[in-house]
Amino acid sequence: MKQPLKQHLTQLLAQAVGELCRRGVLPQGAAQSIHLERTRDPKHGDFASNVALVLAQLSGCPPREIAAQLLAELPTSELLAKIEIAGPGFLNFFVTGAAYRALIDDIRGAAEQYGRSRIGAGKKAMVEFVSANPTGPLHVGHGRGAAYGDAVARLLTAVGYQTCREYYVNDAGRQMDILAVSVWLRYLECCASDVAAAAFAFPANGYQGDYIRDLAAQLHKKHGAAFQVDATAFFTPRAENPTENLAAEAIDDEARMDALIARCKECLGARAYRTMFAYGCDTLTKNIKQDLEQFGVCFDNWFSERSLLDKDAIARAIAALQKKGHIYQRDGVKWFKARDFGDEKDRAVVRANGSHTYFASDIAYHFTKKERGFDKIVNVFGADHHGYAHRIMSACKALGYARDQLRIVLVQFVALYRGGKKIAMSTRGGEFTTLRELREEVGNDVARFFYVSHKHEQHIDFDLDLAKAQSADNPVYYIQYAHARIYSVFGKLAKGEMPTLESVAPQYEQLGEPQELELMKTLSRFPEVVAQAANELQPHLLAYYLRALAHDFHTYYNAHPFLAEQAELRRARLGLIDAVRQVLANGLGMLGVDAPPNM
Repeated sequence: MKQPLKQHLTQLLAQAVGELCRRGVLPQGAAQSIHLERTRDPKHGDFASNVALVLAQLSGCPPREIAAQLLAELPTSELLAKIEIAGPGFLNFFVTGAAYRALIDDIRGAAEQYGRSRIGAGKKAMVEFVSANPTGPLHVGHGRGAAYGDAVARLLTAVGYQTCREYYVNDAGRQMDILAVSVWLRYLECCASDVAAAAFAFPANGYQGDYIRDLAAQLHKKHGAAFQVDATAFFTPRAENPTENLAAEAIDDEARMDALIARCKECLGARAYRTMFAYGCDTLTKNIKQDLEQFGVCFDNWFSERSLLDKDAIARAIAALQKKGHIYQRDGVKWFKARDFGDEKDRAVVRANGSHTYFASDIAYHFTKKERGFDKIVNVFGADHHGYAHRIMSACKALGYARDQLRIVLVQFVALYRGGKKIAMSTRGGEFTTLRELREEVGNDVARFFYVSHKHEQHIDFDLDLAKAQSADNPVYYIQYAHARIYSVFGKLAKGEMPTLESVAPQYEQLGEPQELELMKTLSRFPEVVAQAANELQPHLLAYYLRALAHDFHTYYNAHPFLAEQAELRRARLGLIDAVRQVLANGLGMLGVDAPPNM
């Protein structure tokens, strides 16, 4: 049996429905109504379908009559013990034990390919994730987006998509100007003169973390006083604007920051300011890239926001919308008709002074995604981007995105706990736990698994004590321990060498214990779980599955000796647990988690 059970049975049903359509009993297109699910109660078989109830509404025939006709047309299959009509017209399928036993060699023969499919073959997918502004180190919240996005990309690849991982580098705009000013003001503190004035003037809405001081110190070490100015003169109101006082407490924080940015550019000059700007941006981007690579997350493309101007993408995107009638002008400002596409209000794209808005850059970026020919586009945003997501969706509809071509996923926040107490974090104040610190404390595998073992729309309470516990309560340890246990069994048998298919010629009819049948049923679910997790962008489904498979294995391990004295039984059990090992390794790999041979 090379085809997954559910897929095989679905095809049998499709053939029966097709025959009834051919005979005129059912309308054409009825095969789209086929729905097959695993049962929760074994009394109802292994799979059940409500297809007869659905088709009864289309044909006007009683459901049980449709079910009987389907049953008569179903092709015979050696994988089925029997099929029953139950209740108002459900079809219950009972799978033979031989079908489950045949799965063991299928898994071992397919090896790393088991669970993979060609659902997305010939299609291109892009997953854009993390995309944090390079204004500071990655924190634990970014880590969740990284683990989730990478797992989604791995799952899409597993079902056949040609997948691209992309990081959108916000290396332009006001936040980067704030970073440049923050670094420069701290740099002035490193200089010999006017330290007090520079320290007094540091804005409350500047970047406050120690990493800013470190960047400033490195800049000072490299360039000396090359960027120093007279701080007293810098903070003194200019004659043409005597009310401007950059050191005053009373001035509005945002207005003060805008004034600081303008004065910084003026004092440094264009060339020196670009050096300051690029130093902070490039250094932090490099650090982010290193953190992600050490976390096992490697991007295929780092897309620069500044490149949108270089490629004239913003002008081309606005022109494309204008050609479709989605842009209008009022008071010198160009507006996108966002309300026509479900947004709460129209959005400005070009200001009266001719400069483009941040939203115009967002539109242009998604314009380039469409140009690059991706069939499926996934944006992974933080939960604080809820309103922004609506804006992007409205723009993509206007740009002509196909239905469901773009999926925007909002990943919720992460709270760290130690000793039962929540660890306080403040991103604005620069007080937060970095992803690097988390990795160093609990390791990549635990961090990644904890991140993806919850639905993305749920908050995570990340228990550091549990993450480091070597017990069944720690899910990743529990799963990896199952994998290592299997290796230890083979280690006792063959000094750590895994037997090949040829050296173990099992006769699986020896397997009849309840725990063995349960394991085989769980193994048969793996391709379905992978396909569903990929389609729904829900890697937690795979995490749940792996926990269930590990539980079934540990239960089996504690109930029966694998190295039984009877040779045939021993070989059959070894074949079964080897299949379990393979599926555990495949599933963990799709989540970016290692499957170690020992613990």
